[in-house]
Amino acid sequence: MASSIGWFYWAILSAVFAALTAIFAKIGIQGVDSDLATLIRTAIIIVVLTAFVAYTHKWSNPFELSSKTWLFLILSGLATGASWVCYFRALKIGDASKVAPVDKLSLVLVVVFAFMFLGERPSLREWSGIAMVAGGVLLLAFKR
Repeated sequence: MASSIGWFYWAILSAVFAALTAIFAKIGIQGVDSDLATLIRTAIIIVVLTAFVAYTHKWSNPFELSSKTWLFLILSGLATGASWVCYFRALKIGDASKVAPVDKLSLVLVVVFAFMFLGERPSLREWSGIAMVAGGVLLLAFKR
């Protein structure tokens, strides 16, 4: 049972770090171009992940990966980069308390895309929760 919910602890940590990302980024992009800020952030991520992979001895030859793996990792990287550029630009001109909730519409889109492309079938209860998230995002984004 512990391993079946292990993902949840990592997901909670991801949410905490994502929240801190929004706050730190909003403070950090004051007086700097959002694209340059994204580049600096990306360079830091590369250094940190390189050190982490080396420290944990998880390095393997990336050229031994399948072409399918490469294709989808490249597509994921491009989507991540586009997301970060858009996110930092939105943070530059908008309130973090409005930008972050709209960014979390990705949660709703993941479920829809997983349904369409991965064959995942959320229950009615799960679809109800996703609809509430979408409604909550809209309420937060368009508050007066």
